Amino acid sequence: MPTISVFYGILIRMFFNDHPPPHFHARYAEFEATIEIASLDILEGDLPTRALSLVREWAMMHREELLEDWRLCRENAAPARIEPLS
Repeated sequence: MPTISVFYGILIRMFFNDHPPPHFHARYAEFEATIEIASLDILEGDLPTRALSLVREWAMMHREELLEDWRLCRENAAPARIEPLS
């Protein structure tokens, strides 16, 4: 599972050829959540409130890049790194 961004101890990853809807995985310490790109809703798992807010802020700024990385991963191609939240 490629890591596409890391910020404030949060890892953002995508699986190759993963199932719809378009989503990414966010991991923070022992927490992990699957987050839909379109709505930024948690599909599965859990994150602390502050970590989830940071992830949503980052994802709103990079939604088009996330969708492009989703497309690449669905084709088993390496996704691009996405600028971290600063």
